[in-house]
Parts: sequence; C-alpha cells; structure tokens
Amino acid sequence: MKAKRQAEILRIITEQDVETQEEMLENLRKCGIRATQATISRDIKELNLIKQPTDNGLYRYVVSAEQPARRAFAGRLQNIFKEGVTSCDVAQNIVVVKTMPGLAPAAGAALDGMEIEGLVGSLAGDDTAILIMRSSPLAEALCRDIESMLE
Repeated sequence: MKAKRQAEILRIITEQDVETQEEMLENLRKCGIRATQATISRDIKELNLIKQPTDNGLYRYVVSAEQPARRAFAGRLQNIFKEGVTSCDVAQNIVVVKTMPGLAPAAGAALDGMEIEGLVGSLAGDDTAILIMRSSPLAEALCRDIESMLE
C-alpha cells in the first residue's frame, strides 16, 4: 500500500500543482487512497519532496534534486553536531569548534556535509575541529551560525 500511495503522490505532483498536504490528501482520496496527514507528511519526507515557488506566487511540491540518502546522512550528522559541540571561536579565517571528547570527527563531518559557503576544509582531532574559511567575515558568520544552532 505504501509503495502504491507514494507512486500516486509522485504522479499527482507531476500532473498538477499541489500546495498543501490537505490538497494531497484530497487528490489521493479521489484516487481511492485513504491516508492521514501524518502518513502524507512521512511520505513527503521519504520521497524527498520540497515546496517550490510557482509563477503565480503560490508553492507546489516537487522532488528535490538533492539525493535522499545524502540528505538523511547529513541530518543524522547534524543531530550529532548539536549534541556534541560545546563551543566555537574565531581566529581570522579559522573557526575552532570544541566538542565533547571523541566527537570532533563527527562534528567536522557534519559541517562538511552542510555545504557551507566559503568552507575550504576541516581538520578534526579528539575534541577540537578547525574549519578553514576563505575569509575572516565568512568565518565570523559561520561561528555566529554555529552558536545559534547550539542555543
């Protein structure tokens, strides 16, 4: 049933603009498929659907160009990042990220997976990761973003 429902969701979004989950549920009901909003929400996530603006100012569901496996992996790393990072600081174009012992490699991998603009590379030890940025302003902005994620 799940495979049939998800196939129908993909067919629906290729044939028409669907802006909300409620619209999706109604379209599925017209096809004889019953589902809950929670089920549709999980399907949208599993199918890697995103909302894209249309020409008339509304939004519609489309399949994301980003690979679902890569996105799920990055999401898991982001969770590790949030749980393991204790602080960050900036020294010119270098961001120093402090973590719980043993978690710096995971934090570095999470940051690498986030496709951060201006990130040249990262290097991680046991409880410290350094991020080399292209410029000092980019490093300062990244440190602010990291601090906001930790709040």
